[in-house]
Amino acid sequence: MKRSEILDAYRRVADAVGGLDVKGAKMPYTAVNGNMFSFVDDQDRLCLRFSEDRKAELNAIHGTTDVVQYGAVMRGYVALTEHVVADAEKLRALFHEAYEHALTLKPKPTKKP
Repeated sequence: MKRSEILDAYRRVADAVGGLDVKGAKMPYTAVNGNMFSFVDDQDRLCLRFSEDRKAELNAIHGTTDVVQYGAVMRGYVALTEHVVADAEKLRALFHEAYEHALTLKPKPTKKP
């Protein structure tokens, strides 16, 4: 998939699931209560955050992969396959699940004045 197609699917699902705005120019992302839970990385992969247990399940079920940024595995994040991103229903379900997980995380205060 092209980056533009991935971003279009990402914006549609973010709006449909939580009415969320996708922020960021270089690395588009969504966050709730100060916790980022989804983003599109520089390799044009849509990445979502789950619990570690769920992350392992998704790797086994959907063939998702761990997300590595700056040499470190990002805890709880999986990179979705193009097949999952292309399947609107599956993408919506997984995005909603990641959103619900983010709501359970401890809120982070904003650094903006």
